[in-house]
Amino acid sequence: MCMVVFYNLITFAMQENIEQWYAIKFFVKLNKCATETFASLTEAYGGATLSRTMVFKWHKAFKVGRENVEDDPRSGRPISSTNDQNVEVVRAVMAKDRRLSVRMIAEETGLDKSAVHRILTDHLHMRKICAKLVPKYFSMEQKAN
Repeated sequence: MCMVVFYNLITFAMQENIEQWYAIKFFVKLNKCATETFASLTEAYGGATLSRTMVFKWHKAFKVGRENVEDDPRSGRPISSTNDQNVEVVRAVMAKDRRLSVRMIAEETGLDKSAVHRILTDHLHMRKICAKLVPKYFSMEQKAN
């Protein structure tokens, strides 16, 4: 449920950014300066306006001749460690012993700790596994035990 809400929020934010990028492109075609463009966007979108830096960046890109409104693909390493095979490996390790920590599971499977944490929380829907609460002050009966 949370993932669906998160996905919808991201999709909504991206659509709003694309709308603003089209508006910036429109203002460039009207030969408006970046400051006027930012002021108009702030008036129209209020608190959801792109930052001043982003408006100026997109304004300059459209003025130079950019036609594509979509954001460029970004470099970086894709998240490939959360495939179905790795999810099943982590699930099998968890089936053997549920008291293992994220670090211990990562050592046993050979995956990165952040990947194991992502698999546990997002794919297997688990929360903190190993937690032991100890009272700060012991009663006389607890001290005797």
